[in-house]
Amino acid sequence: MTRMTGGDAIVDSLLRHGVDTIFGLPGVQMYGLFDAFARNANRLKVINARHEQTTAYMALGYAQSTGKPSAFTVVPGPGVMNTMGALTTAWGVNAPIMCITGQVPSPMIGRGRGQLHEMPDQLGTLKTLLKFAERIEHPTEAPQVMARAFQAMTSGRPGPVAVEMPWDMFSATADVTTMDPLGKRENPVPDPDKIAALAKLVDGAKAPMIWVGGGAVDAGPEILALAEKIGAAVVSFRMGKGVVDSRHPLSLNTVGGFELWDKNTDLLIGVGTRLDVPIARWAPAPAGLKIARIDIDPIEHRRQAVDVAIVADAADGARALTAAVKSKDDPARRTVIAAAKAAQQAAIEKADPQYSFMRVIREVLPDDGIVVDEVTQLGYMIWYGYPVHQPRRLISSGFSGTLGYGFPTALGVKIANPDRPVVSVAGDGGFLFGGSDLATAKQFGINLVTVVVNNASYGNVKRDQERLYEGRHSGSVLTNPDFQAYARAFGIAAWRVETADGLRGALREALASDAPALIEVMSDIDKDYPPYAFHQPRLR
Repeated sequence: MTRMTGGDAIVDSLLRHGVDTIFGLPGVQMYGLFDAFARNANRLKVINARHEQTTAYMALGYAQSTGKPSAFTVVPGPGVMNTMGALTTAWGVNAPIMCITGQVPSPMIGRGRGQLHEMPDQLGTLKTLLKFAERIEHPTEAPQVMARAFQAMTSGRPGPVAVEMPWDMFSATADVTTMDPLGKRENPVPDPDKIAALAKLVDGAKAPMIWVGGGAVDAGPEILALAEKIGAAVVSFRMGKGVVDSRHPLSLNTVGGFELWDKNTDLLIGVGTRLDVPIARWAPAPAGLKIARIDIDPIEHRRQAVDVAIVADAADGARALTAAVKSKDDPARRTVIAAAKAAQQAAIEKADPQYSFMRVIREVLPDDGIVVDEVTQLGYMIWYGYPVHQPRRLISSGFSGTLGYGFPTALGVKIANPDRPVVSVAGDGGFLFGGSDLATAKQFGINLVTVVVNNASYGNVKRDQERLYEGRHSGSVLTNPDFQAYARAFGIAAWRVETADGLRGALREALASDAPALIEVMSDIDKDYPPYAFHQPRLR
């Protein structure tokens, strides 16, 4: 046992679990924890921010881009509530992040006496949102609670967790028995009978399709081996991009995937995905379609009835299936897939000006460069058409569609990948949710390049309103600041461009500067290509 404070016990656990950077915003309830950070500054780096939401989003970006657990800390009550957007996004994209927060003093918990930052049942609120949430009542409990939290966030389907500690316990001292990590729980073994059943479907299929999502991000080699053995296209949307290199002949985006969907696809195999696009967006399904899923989350299988459901890690399931199926790489099917790939490119190229801006970003960035999307016109185009060559090189909020998440999340991505170029693509509306954290980029030398598309509106909302309500719009037009002056007020270089060629030059200069930078792209929402044509392809 070692004599330590509650804050020291939490820091010890963070370090034992490989966390060397924590994102946080201090407040009075957390003084004991931040003092422990200060006394361990040679082992644990603290990145503070100008808003609680940014601390959580930075942790999200760190975890999404590396696959490693990340942590942030904020004050209880309103501080925690300010991070809810990031925590729900982390739940949606299966990101292993930990929220460490405080509580009112121990004697006051649950009494409703109006203590600073008190809220009714904070812990109960967190439990409704996260994989795991628990209170550390005393420093001696910290090692075990923290170890269980890390185990929960990384086992099975990864996700966010939270721990809270009463105000007075961060500074309280006790003899603490430290604890090494518990490690991830063992993954379920693919059921051999269900693998055999799916192999029978594969062997009998003439036009199989594999659909990959975020749950397959670390299973690229295994999925490619399966696809090549059975001659199946591998289709991906936001979260699955890069699982198989977009340049591979079998790799398609959703535009090309739809071209195949209506050409007698007879077997759909989802790996680590909810299958929302083909099942919900592309209805009706081709006649006689069989559907199978490989997903590590047993609850997920209850949400969608399929012909074969296999509870397994994506890599384990794909590997087992590959061993069980017959080789059936049909040259004629390859020709059909190649035609779909050509058709997708032709369709995407019509989506100007977003396509031209997207193409420039892909040309300028190396294969391992990272793009962080946002809910904006250019961001939508990236979902559909941006070629991704490696996993975790497109960071997205997934189905959460979290407006304002992109820029602060990209800060965390860049912190986790300091030697890799990172570009945040944001709209003018979303960027200003957290634009004040340009100050954080400057303070900590976070050399992120942020592309802000300025169309003076919440563009999709404005277009939808006008399309659906006889040309009327409400609340969707914006009056923006001078983004050039705004960036320079923080000591950050800025460019303004209007064309793809202008973006090319500015992006190269910004990346070469190896410093925080902002590029403003002027745009006109009335001239942008509407994204509905890709999301609801039957409307084309």
